[in-house]
Amino acid sequence: MKAYLTRAYMFSASHRLHCVDFSPEKNVEVYGKCNNPHGHGHNYRIEVTVAGQVDPKLGMICDLGELDTFVQNEILERYGLANLNTFPEFKDVVPTTENLSVEIFNRIRSGFNPAQVTKVRIQETAMNSFEYSGGAALRN
Repeated sequence: MKAYLTRAYMFSASHRLHCVDFSPEKNVEVYGKCNNPHGHGHNYRIEVTVAGQVDPKLGMICDLGELDTFVQNEILERYGLANLNTFPEFKDVVPTTENLSVEIFNRIRSGFNPAQVTKVRIQETAMNSFEYSGGAALRN
């Protein structure tokens, strides 16, 4: 029996949406106020969905404490209260929330082994949320 578990976390971070291949005018046209040279911040709510067999002794897909510790150490401490533009993974990639979803998904998938990550969903604002569930990602 394959089961799914979704766990939610929160962190705050800032970013500037800016593509070096665009002119200053094109960046403003595409990204609007999100192209502010000083950046802007969000209170991100992320949902991590993992899947696997229910452990008969544990009664769960994975130990929630292990998942929480992994996400805390690898995601929340890394990106919390930081400027996303300063990370190597966003050196040549615009740190949109779409691209952040891909990065978080890949970090969890490659490092958390007790269960398989199947989806990462990030709520950026009341109006915007993004999901990534693997496969080919379009990167800037």
